[in-house]
Amino acid sequence: MLSLTGISKSFGRLPVLHEVSLAFNTGEVHALMGENGAGKSTLMKVIAGLHAPDGGSMRLKDAPFAPASPHAALLAGVAMIHQELMPIPDMTVGENILLGAEPCGPMGLVDRSAVRARARALLAELDCDLSPDAPMRTLSVGQTQVVEIAKALGRDADVLLMDEPTAALSDHEAAALFRAIARLKTKGVAVVYTTHKMDEVFRLADRITVLRDGRHVITAPARELDQERLIAHMVGRPMSEVFPPRGKASDEVVLEVDGLSRKGRFESVSFNIRKGEVLGLAGLMGAGRTEVASAVAGLVPASSGEMRLRGSPFRPQTPGEALAAGVAMVTEDRKGLGIVPALPIRENITLSALVTLCHGGLIDRTAEAEAARSGIRDFSIRASGLEQPVEQLSGGNQQKVLLARALLNRPEVVVLDEPTRGIDVGAKAEIYALIRRLTDEGRAVLLVSSELPEAIALSHRLLVLRQGKVAAALDASETTQEEVLRHAMPL
Repeated sequence: MLSLTGISKSFGRLPVLHEVSLAFNTGEVHALMGENGAGKSTLMKVIAGLHAPDGGSMRLKDAPFAPASPHAALLAGVAMIHQELMPIPDMTVGENILLGAEPCGPMGLVDRSAVRARARALLAELDCDLSPDAPMRTLSVGQTQVVEIAKALGRDADVLLMDEPTAALSDHEAAALFRAIARLKTKGVAVVYTTHKMDEVFRLADRITVLRDGRHVITAPARELDQERLIAHMVGRPMSEVFPPRGKASDEVVLEVDGLSRKGRFESVSFNIRKGEVLGLAGLMGAGRTEVASAVAGLVPASSGEMRLRGSPFRPQTPGEALAAGVAMVTEDRKGLGIVPALPIRENITLSALVTLCHGGLIDRTAEAEAARSGIRDFSIRASGLEQPVEQLSGGNQQKVLLARALLNRPEVVVLDEPTRGIDVGAKAEIYALIRRLTDEGRAVLLVSSELPEAIALSHRLLVLRQGKVAAALDASETTQEEVLRHAMPL
């Protein structure tokens, strides 16, 4: 369906792709694998018309293919689901899904009823009951991801590029997407798929290509590879263990939450977290996990209920208040609520600690630079220097910047909402080791993760939410994915 020959791409003096040659076949799922910064997303953006290659050529259905824009690629039959979500927040769900492909009636006017019907049908393919009339800005990250997927499915493309499509989805929503992909294969669509979730690769892929440092390493049928060999190709070394063993939690309770509620989001949620413990929040998309975590961190306060930090009342109305009390959060929305893209790494790391870095109302630039250097060193952030814009970093390194910022004030409670979303296996292993280090230091960690193996392996206890309420509290060392899903599924 699509062939690439000698594709190269550089940004300034930084080479990203080195003469990559590949072929994507009709009715096939072809997984593109590699660490963050390997060139996967850049290669997809070249195919989708977002970047012009510096060298090489492409052929689509055996005809020359050189899209000058994403619109040109769409017209030729190539659609893309982007890793970074790009909704238009002031339009509705239906308008976003049919954007650029609106059904029109007499006199060229948009047929609103047809927009709703078509959007509803596409959402139904993904087992999603979102209203086509819902404003996009009211949606969660996971719901926005579903809308982006529905938009791409509605393009009837010959080639569908999927860049981390399940990064914000729960297992239930991901399963609906996998069923849609199976239908696309029967229609002869070539699906190019990137993910950092190993189980997805071996569940979906017919063939796997590995990129490393912008170079083609191997292409092989999925049945000829296993997880260990695939990781070795990706990182250039064997990876014997992914999850570190759990540390021993103390009996000392750091944070108590009693009857926390916010109308329409969650109700009567109660739990506690002990010193050196990881408490995992599990559940399907929309179960209230992020909302509860946001209330604890003061991002979106609860409307009722009580919290106590070290035995004292704790009711933060802003993230600043929570941080001052000793509670820090790394949000799931890295782009929208995390990094400040145009600022350098230095300012992104130190942003929440400026009070401690000021003398006489002025920032001590020497102290600020030293704090940022420590963050880069402690979190192994790959960057050209302190002044590199954070938007130029890979997703994994951006995530490490946010972790460095959150921990700069040495909080007692760390709220991690999807901390490994959209990052590679090497960066994941580093973050897992960091979480273990936090608990060894006696910090309490509240962890939200849609990847059940991750949530179970990292947590001491799991709190399963279902439709905004606590459905179960489980010992993570004695539970299974099946048991967690049983409690998480709607009644």
